Amino acid sequence: MTRTDEKVRYSPDGKPLYPTPIAAAVGVENVLRILEGRWKLVILFHLFGGKILRFSELERAIPGISQKMLIQQLRQMEVDGMVTRTIHHQVPPKVEYGLTPWGQELCPALDALLKWAEERPADSGIAEAAAQ
Repeated sequence: MTRTDEKVRYSPDGKPLYPTPIAAAVGVENVLRILEGRWKLVILFHLFGGKILRFSELERAIPGISQKMLIQQLRQMEVDGMVTRTIHHQVPPKVEYGLTPWGQELCPALDALLKWAEERPADSGIAEAAAQ
């Protein structure tokens, strides 16, 4: 029987590498599960930079989202550890949302994703397919 540490490879900084394409695919699936939903990335962009926003401020900042959907997305993001929720016990109730340090670490990756999308070739055929 082989030892577990012989089966799993680690990078020099101690972080595990994906030893197989299947393991990498599982990692991608996990990331997509955390970020899935039409509004999560939009919410993240509004909270980047250490911003703390009240529920009503987020609702105004994202005009197409319903209250129910905003609540659902924020709760899922809170469970996943990306968002903090602070309740101030006062009348009327005040609830504020901000990013956790782990959620804030996503900012450079999303910036890179935006840059990648901006560099898409104009003749990629995507616009033509969408027009049909």
